[in-house]
Amino acid sequence: MKKQAMVSCAQPEAAESGIEILKAGGNAVDAAVATAFAQTVVDPLMCGIAGFGTAAVYMPGKSTHEYFDFHSPAPLAAREDMWEALLEGETKDGFGFVLKGRVNDIGPQSIAVPATLKGLEAMHRAHGKLPWSEVVAPAIRWASEGYFVRPGMHAFWIDEPAYGRASNLDRLHYCEESRALYCREDGRPKAIGTPLTNPGFANVLTQIAREGIAPFYEGDLARKMIDHLQSLGALVTMEDLRECQVKRAKPLVGSYRDRTITTNQPPGGGAMLLEMLNILEQFPLGDMQHNSVEYLRTLSEAMKKATIDKDRYIGDPAFVDVPLDELISKERATQIAAEIRAGHRFNVERVNPGAKVPRDTTHLSVVDGDGNCVSMTHSLAMPSGIITPGMGFYYNGCMGVFDPRPGRAGSIQPGKSRFSSACPTIVFKNGQPEIVLGAPGGTQIAMGVLHVLLNMIDHGMGMQEAVSAPRFSSTSNSIDVCNRIPRFITRELQAQGYEVGRNPYNYTIGWVHGVQITESGLQGGADPGRDGVAYGVTLDA
Repeated sequence: MKKQAMVSCAQPEAAESGIEILKAGGNAVDAAVATAFAQTVVDPLMCGIAGFGTAAVYMPGKSTHEYFDFHSPAPLAAREDMWEALLEGETKDGFGFVLKGRVNDIGPQSIAVPATLKGLEAMHRAHGKLPWSEVVAPAIRWASEGYFVRPGMHAFWIDEPAYGRASNLDRLHYCEESRALYCREDGRPKAIGTPLTNPGFANVLTQIAREGIAPFYEGDLARKMIDHLQSLGALVTMEDLRECQVKRAKPLVGSYRDRTITTNQPPGGGAMLLEMLNILEQFPLGDMQHNSVEYLRTLSEAMKKATIDKDRYIGDPAFVDVPLDELISKERATQIAAEIRAGHRFNVERVNPGAKVPRDTTHLSVVDGDGNCVSMTHSLAMPSGIITPGMGFYYNGCMGVFDPRPGRAGSIQPGKSRFSSACPTIVFKNGQPEIVLGAPGGTQIAMGVLHVLLNMIDHGMGMQEAVSAPRFSSTSNSIDVCNRIPRFITRELQAQGYEVGRNPYNYTIGWVHGVQITESGLQGGADPGRDGVAYGVTLDA
């Protein structure tokens, strides 16, 4: 008897690595960890071992369904009011704050505690099947033997800056190590198709494969990192590395129509996703024309309300009393839906809004031949631009999303994790997994995942069609649309008094990658806005 397995993610090289591990007898967790390690090599500004993430693991044979949350906490030296006087504005969509000197956005103080490596190790230790060294091996090969610059990678590298944000070219240029790896002599990013190798990172990964993660969190790698970072004025210390913890949590569970929706707990974006689904369940979306004026208006108001609630209430539960039961209650959603139906428009407040939406982060979805499922989103936030000489990987820039104003859900506090829209999700129908998905895309992650779920559940689309359909978002008072939403639709919205922003990209607003489990087999979806793929493999039982 043959079994099917599949990996869907934004990088062909990483998907190959996951398939290689599945063919070698690994399970979904092995494949996910191998894929994630490969992503840290072949998409170096999107993710890294010094980043953060959140992952769903469902293993029916072990009666296991849990989340591994490895958010990057603020360093213990951080203080709630340390940047209060530097505030200049807020990104239009709410993904971070603009400060004088960009200290939170790029450079040493933008770095929160690296957590991704600890998260990957925790997942593998709990549920992996193959040896640790074997799941790290594909990433070592990509770093040492090479890959090349892909179109999606290059487009991100040359993205233009806006409203005080550092450009991605600034991040590539920030340190000599980065310029040597990714830029030409004249400073331009290396062209599409240029071969890349990263021997420094290959050496780091080789040591991690051989010795585990201890060198990175308390040994010689840790000391090298901290000595370098503190020489630059970073807040991160050896104590921060030693204290870094992975949280294992139960899924946040909701429902939509006849499906059970399982997603992540705060400070992840799962509560936003469930709140929007609860509101939209009150509307006959399947009877509406897809992406009609009525459809855009209805979804956008639900998105705005969830954004308002996120800004006000959702933070790290260890520091903030998140009213989770209220936020995701069906009764409250019914009241909100009644307001939308009556024509009410919600108001999203921003401080001097202006910066455009960041497009960082990456995602992977894996289903193996035994029905084990993993959905993982991991990121650097916007990368800090710093690479310790000889080590080859960027540090995260997670401090950029903390609110510099004290007393708020997203305010800085030592050891606190900031909100992330990441919401890796598994959907069940009749008690069996049906959809495994997630996305990169800053604050637009939850919106991209929402669209795909509505496309599949209400409009009957398959995985790839659902991922490819035109999307829109409203995480501000503007309805932002991709360039495949017709102007005759947006002109009517503008006539109703809505502000509309048109994105020049045809595929944008989250980049969803997922797997659909059907009676006839696995169906993959890879967002056309990235370089992604959905690779399947048939395995012997």
